Amino acid sequence: MTKDAEIDMKEVELREMDPEKQPMTSDDPPAGREKNGTVKVMVPDNKVTFTGLSKEELMKVAGTPGWVRTRWALLILFWLGWVGMLAGAIVIIVQAPRCKPIPEMNWWNEGPLYQISDSEAFADGLAGVEARLDEINKLKVKGLVLGPLHTIQPDMPATLNLKEIDPTKGNEPALLAVLEKAHKKGISVVLDLTPNYLGNAPWFSPSELDDVMEKVNDAAEYWLGLGVDGIKVSDFNSATNSVDWSKFQAAVKGNLTEETKKRVLMGVVKNVSDVELSELVNTTSVDLVLSDLLSRRNGGVQRIMDMNTLSSQQRSVAWGLGAANEDQLSKRATTPALIRLYQLLLFTMPGTPVFTYGDEIGLQAIGSESPKMVWDIETEPVEGAAVNDTAEVQRKEYVAVRKWFRSLSELRVKERSLLHGDYYPLSSSASSLSFLRIWDQSERYITAVNWGAAPETLAFKLEATEGLELPETATVTLATDEALVVDSTVNLDKFVLAPGQAVLLQFP
Repeated sequence: MTKDAEIDMKEVELREMDPEKQPMTSDDPPAGREKNGTVKVMVPDNKVTFTGLSKEELMKVAGTPGWVRTRWALLILFWLGWVGMLAGAIVIIVQAPRCKPIPEMNWWNEGPLYQISDSEAFADGLAGVEARLDEINKLKVKGLVLGPLHTIQPDMPATLNLKEIDPTKGNEPALLAVLEKAHKKGISVVLDLTPNYLGNAPWFSPSELDDVMEKVNDAAEYWLGLGVDGIKVSDFNSATNSVDWSKFQAAVKGNLTEETKKRVLMGVVKNVSDVELSELVNTTSVDLVLSDLLSRRNGGVQRIMDMNTLSSQQRSVAWGLGAANEDQLSKRATTPALIRLYQLLLFTMPGTPVFTYGDEIGLQAIGSESPKMVWDIETEPVEGAAVNDTAEVQRKEYVAVRKWFRSLSELRVKERSLLHGDYYPLSSSASSLSFLRIWDQSERYITAVNWGAAPETLAFKLEATEGLELPETATVTLATDEALVVDSTVNLDKFVLAPGQAVLLQFP
């Protein structure tokens, strides 16, 4: 067979082979085929499309007994389920505990008040107060109590000028600048208008009371008109004897509307009992009363009794350790541990805490002179520079005390139990006390302090109160004692507190 005949035979065989088995060539594929070995799926021309049942067929099926029973069963189950869910929701709503209505709160109840009795010692006058408002704002205070600022010669009512600021303290534009910046930061400003603040008696003598009250009333109207948020006076129980006392009250409170910010009339009293203080709150209509009870009553039993008497009036009662005398807390709490102890006590007592400048760092007050405020305590010594070891220890202590103060202030602002919660005494002794603060479904807190020189075993005991009991354990929220680790759990049965220590415990 010739070579040409062999080629023709191979072509015939290839044409007779299954097209899918033919080798691929570099030529274009035949029509109807894909390159690279892909398989072409043949779809029959007579494909049937499903169109579903006709209306007549559906009606015929739907009318069968089986489908009728099924539909009725599903319908009954649906309505039974719906009624069951509705009944369950009603039961939950009925049985759920009612939320306790929030009591009426004023701005002076919502956080601590910060008293700057000597603006010169604090920041070289009112201009310095304005410059330090950013630092003050970090303390979460709700109000500043400034002054007295007016000019006066001790025990000389003829020279009294309540509308004029002592030039050594600043001037009116400087005070207005303080007001403007403080208000932008949400801080209210109260002006102390105690007339004879440098003399023997705050209101001079009883025979001069009415004349002096008239001057105080005129000055209050003047400063309130310039934006001051309240007026403070010392020995206000004596001032209530004036015929113009009600006029003075009306001038401070003014004709307020719903859009107008409330003003506070703050009074300071000394050497009155808890019962007398309660009567003053009820009979004088003063918005906030600051007393020296906490300073005068040194025993835990007495202090608990005072809180028991005044807890129901907590939105009208202010507490301070030295604040009533415009003294620093350090005059009565002589060690850093005791300063932190009393800070915790003041922030958790039922009422408004009042501090004098420097209390946030434990500033030492010696003698009758106002101590100079210490600033820039967070600035550490330059590396390599000579360091006074004593001064560096003091600086670190200031930083630690201020951190503690800020933690307490932030906690009180956000926790309802501490802000306006109910108060229940738990235990007390000559040098210790403890109490419970609760509000509705909020977290609950136990304050325990021991300012004595020996350990105290505190048996937390809650008097029979319907629906209220103490748990077996609680969690440490804040503690001055390093042995009590924050977030650790402690047993409330015979709780031992070291001398000079304080702790804040929490339970759900």
